[in-house]
Amino acid sequence: MTAGERAGEAEVCAVPADGGGGAHRAGARPPRDRSADRAAMRAFRPQRRIPAIVVALLLTLLSLLVAAETISALVGRPLRWLPYDRMLAWASSTLWSNPVFLLGSAIVTLLGLALLVTALVPGRPSMVPVRSGDRDVIIGLRPKSVTRALAHAAEKVPGVRSARVRMRGRTVAVTSTGGTGEELGEAVRGAVLGRLAALDLVEPYRVAVNVKERR
Repeated sequence: MTAGERAGEAEVCAVPADGGGGAHRAGARPPRDRSADRAAMRAFRPQRRIPAIVVALLLTLLSLLVAAETISALVGRPLRWLPYDRMLAWASSTLWSNPVFLLGSAIVTLLGLALLVTALVPGRPSMVPVRSGDRDVIIGLRPKSVTRALAHAAEKVPGVRSARVRMRGRTVAVTSTGGTGEELGEAVRGAVLGRLAALDLVEPYRVAVNVKERR
């Protein structure tokens, strides 16, 4: 069974890690290789491009401003785009307990924490890594392809009219419409878990099922 067939006509991205390497044998599940799994996870790790670009632009503008002020002061023609005299006078006459100073410190601290959290918390992945068994071959499925394949598996369960699947972190949330009952929910969960096993994703996923009665 090839990677494309496992995803049910899913879009597949296969990236040779070094421009060549081994191949994924069709018809057999690839062996588990921890180094290959780590390589796939690194290749498709979400990147925080927009926050990084914003921070880089702000730091660049600040650096250019400081450089311009410094160079102009050295040549005897200070630009004075920033009111240094007033800032120094305010800092000299302001107590540490001043509400304005405390508010400004709190805002700067919160901005720093927000940037730190943004950098540490992973974003939404563009590709879901699939086990290849070879660290020189990196395979990924688009999240929409994975959810479409899982929804198709859930809709094959007798009593299910339609199903919607969403990936939230390491949880696959399945909402099925049709019949009701705990047995139907377990059947849907089993079908989705079976399709996940067939896809052979690198990372494990928890399946949460919500059964809605058809109106």
